[in-house]
Amino acid sequence: MPSSTGATPEWTPSWTTPLAKAIGYVRNQREALHTFLRDGRIPIHNNGSERELRRQAVGRKNWLFVGNDDAGEVNATFVTLIASCEMHGIEPWAYLRDLFCLLPRWPKSRVLELSPARWTETKENPRTQQLLAADVFRQLSLGAYDDQLDRA
Repeated sequence: MPSSTGATPEWTPSWTTPLAKAIGYVRNQREALHTFLRDGRIPIHNNGSERELRRQAVGRKNWLFVGNDDAGEVNATFVTLIASCEMHGIEPWAYLRDLFCLLPRWPKSRVLELSPARWTETKENPRTQQLLAADVFRQLSLGAYDDQLDRA
């Protein structure tokens, strides 16, 4: 329809339509797409990161009631350890059980060997196996003494 001046108005796209939003998104992500295409190590999705963020978002409301700042720091440490275990394919509760059994006798200078990132290698070490096998509390938690307790 001609305007009052007699000229036909120029068509301007609406940036609120779904198609226009999708095109805008693609244009904004161009550099990230090029980075993904250049480096095959980069995953196309970030599902793992999103899942971990969701854990924090869900827990945030529950953690309002941890009691005090010290309890909050302890909680954050355990949540981080459990997430790190899952990231490295380690069963978290078995890891924590073995960690608590080893910590009292583990040299402070080698404490990083107990991190989830190095746990698989550390656990295969014969000295570590010896320490775990000698720990009575670990054996009890694994049910090693169930027969003896039943007879008593």
